[in-house]
Amino acid sequence: MQQIWRGARVFDGWCLRDGVAVVVEGGRIAGLRADDGQGEDLGGGILAPGFIDLQVNGGGGALLGQGDPDDALRRICAAHRGLGTTGLLPTLITADPATTEAVIAAGIRGARAGLPGFLGLHLEGPHLDPRRHGAHDPVLIRPMTDGDLALLRQAARALPALMVTLAPEAATPGQIATLAESGILIAIGHSDATESAARAAFEAGAGAVTHLYNAMSPLSHRAPGLVGAALDSGVGLGIIPDGIHVARTPFRLAARLAGERLFAVTDAMAVAGTDLTRFTLNGREIHRRDGRLTLADGTLAGADISMPEALRWMIHEAGLDPSEALAMTTRRPAALLGRHDRGVIAEGARVEMVHLSDGFGLLAVIDG
Repeated sequence: MQQIWRGARVFDGWCLRDGVAVVVEGGRIAGLRADDGQGEDLGGGILAPGFIDLQVNGGGGALLGQGDPDDALRRICAAHRGLGTTGLLPTLITADPATTEAVIAAGIRGARAGLPGFLGLHLEGPHLDPRRHGAHDPVLIRPMTDGDLALLRQAARALPALMVTLAPEAATPGQIATLAESGILIAIGHSDATESAARAAFEAGAGAVTHLYNAMSPLSHRAPGLVGAALDSGVGLGIIPDGIHVARTPFRLAARLAGERLFAVTDAMAVAGTDLTRFTLNGREIHRRDGRLTLADGTLAGADISMPEALRWMIHEAGLDPSEALAMTTRRPAALLGRHDRGVIAEGARVEMVHLSDGFGLLAVIDG
């Protein structure tokens, strides 16, 4: 059965197009054609690919790593789908080995069951630098062992995608190379690495950086640190566009220097899609107020932002071109995972789209 969606500007993953309609057949995009007035009239706004988020700790009141992991995965994916994110990596922050194994097992079950929106897992830790622990429990941070290496390689074979954030201080270049060769997307983060250590990790196979600027050695004129190495590299750079984790000027500089490599993440927590004002993280209470999620001492603990909110901040506050901001939330993160059937409106792509207002607010999620 053929469906036609028309009456809105279409962002195809690269640019905004006027006067075209999207043709859908058999759950896939059949192509774009001139808008001849036939089909479902969206009445204006923007039709874009569904958002892709590679760092989502929680949502719908659930936090990955707390409670039943199968239930958490379902609630997180459902909550973010309601916010326009049609593909995501539920993210487990630093946890004990038993919790990590349970979450991996749940992820494998979710993948086999075809859990809507589930693209794989992101394990952020525990192999980090305790000097840059942020909201991660420093007691649980530890170097990578041969057993950890084996577990991650086994998980990568069973999951559709696996992303692992680690610090070069906690994993050797040889371990990074082994993981990358196993198909794991290695991201460097929560690290006090020198420029040379960061570059060694990239050369070993690390392909991304987790929440650029945050919880990492900063850029200075004599010690470029992880930030400098990342901006001068060829790896993908995740960034939290909420105006709290990164101010407008460094955000704009990153967009200018990184170009196609920069992509948006929400780093969302359990409160996403809810009106909750607090939750617990590893037994510690996290407070939600004024757009911030913080520990009692004021340390940021994830972000209180959805992808439509991130999109609007990038356009209206940071001044990005709408096509660039849209690409950062759709095509770029999908491409980093090698999922070229997502994040675009093009022939053969999955039917996962969002209808946005002219002000980039979410109006509806459209899928096959």
